[in-house]
Amino acid sequence: MPGELERIAQIDDPYELLRAATERLAEAQQEVTELARLRRRLIQELHAQGMSYAQIAQAAGLSRGRIHQIRHTGPAPEGAFLGSGEVTVVTPLRPDPASDRTYVALDDLKTGQRLEDLARTFDLTVNSDHVGLDGGIDLNRAGLLVICGPRMSPAMQDAYDKDPVLEWERDEAGWLLRDTRTGAEYRSGQEDDPPRDYDVGYLGRLPRPDGNGSILAIAGIHPEGSLGVVHLLTTDIGSLWGQVGNDRFSVVVGTEYTPDTHEPVRTELLTPIYRHDEAAT
Repeated sequence: MPGELERIAQIDDPYELLRAATERLAEAQQEVTELARLRRRLIQELHAQGMSYAQIAQAAGLSRGRIHQIRHTGPAPEGAFLGSGEVTVVTPLRPDPASDRTYVALDDLKTGQRLEDLARTFDLTVNSDHVGLDGGIDLNRAGLLVICGPRMSPAMQDAYDKDPVLEWERDEAGWLLRDTRTGAEYRSGQEDDPPRDYDVGYLGRLPRPDGNGSILAIAGIHPEGSLGVVHLLTTDIGSLWGQVGNDRFSVVVGTEYTPDTHEPVRTELLTPIYRHDEAAT
């Protein structure tokens, strides 16, 4: 028997054995999912490079039918844009002025739930967490998808400060995003006169404070901007994955939404997708 299986099987306490077997089974299932995702991605990449499926099958020692089966089954490769195995969707807590309780705003809740649903479509295990009222959040964890802007969290402000191209700023009119490459400023339509049903959001992969990985950061100038970013992910994640993979990047997203439901009706990229490895050189 494999070493880990043999170790678990030798546990005498039945409850400890049950716990250990359950935990190991969950880990093994995640490994199988990610291996299937990797295998499917490799076949797609080799085919995109010009190899036929027959050539891939011959080189890998597999049948052509097996290659076609792998190509069409298993989790989609673009799910790796969100993470691997297990991810945690983080939304901010807000104080209730009428009581001592805290709550998650409806728009934040909707955005978080849609991001969780998207992650599950790629067979990722999904957890949820919150940014505390003081803005505190442990960012030194794997698989974090954080829906929170700099206003709500000093920790996230520090993370956004690591972006080499896009900057969050605030002036007398409100918050804005600035492209330091072009000098362009991006503001919410809610601050226009007259106001427009249009908001601006940030999407980027930023370094963790400890340097051991990245977080995926999502924030709107208003909640409608965050919802628009997640809408973009649900409709165009394959294109985003194809352009940046797991590398660090950032982009500004514009969202037109309905005034009554705040639902996105149109999203657009307002800046190029800036790869941070290229921006640093």
